[in-house]
Amino acid sequence: MKTAICYYSRHHGNTLKVLKAMAEGTGIDLIDVTSRVAVHLEDYDCIGFASGIYYSEFQETVLNFARQYLPQGKDVFFVYTCGSMRRGYTKTIAETVTAKGANILGEYGCRGFDTFGPFKLIGGIAKGHPNADELEKARAFCRSICRDR
Repeated sequence: MKTAICYYSRHHGNTLKVLKAMAEGTGIDLIDVTSRVAVHLEDYDCIGFASGIYYSEFQETVLNFARQYLPQGKDVFFVYTCGSMRRGYTKTIAETVTAKGANILGEYGCRGFDTFGPFKLIGGIAKGHPNADELEKARAFCRSICRDR
């Protein structure tokens, strides 16, 4: 199964760290949504969307990328990193891909070092994240998604 993960990872690179762990030895293509490379998602069987969480949502660039490039009816999954774990982070991206007839396979989220906004004043939160256990759980999630297809 040919899989791509379309991602946005800035600030501390938390999301990219998780994605690199997921992609090790799998042949998954990582696509930076800020690059200007031509994208052909129709060539993939399964597509992930990944982002750090900004104001309780995926980064707007990822949402716009999904709106523009996701073909109808694809299998998709979500990956995110955040300063604190809560429910609902994937609501907007899920609505975006559902509008394109996507089949949502699941999501993986973990904490990531966060110095965004007021957290910078206190030296950040979630220091040391993502940690080795979270990266192993990300790998297991990826294996389960790829195996089930």
